[in-house]
Amino acid sequence: MLNVIDHDRNSAALRHVYPVVSRRAGGVSVGINLNPNNACNWRCIYCQVPDLVRGTAPSVDLLLLEAELRSFLTWLLQGDFMQTRVPEGARRINDIALSGNGEPTSAAEFSRVIALITRLRAELLVPATVKTVLITNGSLLYRPEVQQGLREMSKIHGEVWFKLDRASEAGMLQINDTHARLDKVRLNLLAAMAACPTWLQTCWFALDGVPPSQQDEDDYLAFLAGLPGDALQGVLLYGLARPSLQFEAPRLSAMPAATLQAFADRIASLGLPVKVSI
Repeated sequence: MLNVIDHDRNSAALRHVYPVVSRRAGGVSVGINLNPNNACNWRCIYCQVPDLVRGTAPSVDLLLLEAELRSFLTWLLQGDFMQTRVPEGARRINDIALSGNGEPTSAAEFSRVIALITRLRAELLVPATVKTVLITNGSLLYRPEVQQGLREMSKIHGEVWFKLDRASEAGMLQINDTHARLDKVRLNLLAAMAACPTWLQTCWFALDGVPPSQQDEDDYLAFLAGLPGDALQGVLLYGLARPSLQFEAPRLSAMPAATLQAFADRIASLGLPVKVSI
């Protein structure tokens, strides 16, 4: 039986497709893992991927992916998967999510993967209420082929969940182990918002027992205030639910619900929707 704690990529014994019960999604999310080599260009210290390495997605076998996704969606839509594998109360399909064990947009076949999903959604009559979600660190969204994929996603009830855990270069280096420039992050976010409905996703937690500082909150709010109009859908703010598999794991701890909600209230004061997952 699936649960919100265990997001085992091998739970369906497939290479690219795996189901999870998502606390943020509130139902079953059909995951698509384009990084079975556990390679990512970032190394977030709260990441749950085992044996994470720096790198990009390997070549994607599109025929295998299509066969796996068609078979699994058929089981989900027409078979007994919900009754036998999903807890009562979560037996709804929320989305098809490109996430997995690394940055999905690093796959050279990314736009072709989106076209494949589009075709299978139509063939299998996937309900329009089922979203197509890209969960991304946003670092490669400047690439034309990635933007092409995002524009296609927007036609199939797509959303981009763009990672922003800290809104300073020092904070991103500490939390995401990346030397990303904040101006580049902003440009990539603007590109995402122009192509497809986009949410920010933010993981907020304590490090060495110390919560994010007032300056961390102020930096984040200033970044949001600098975005144009109502182009952003809102913020997905969440805490730690599953243990990190990085060496910093013993240093991380979840925030009290009240503290997380207080930060959410500051974000909401800017007029943005905020969805909080403890």
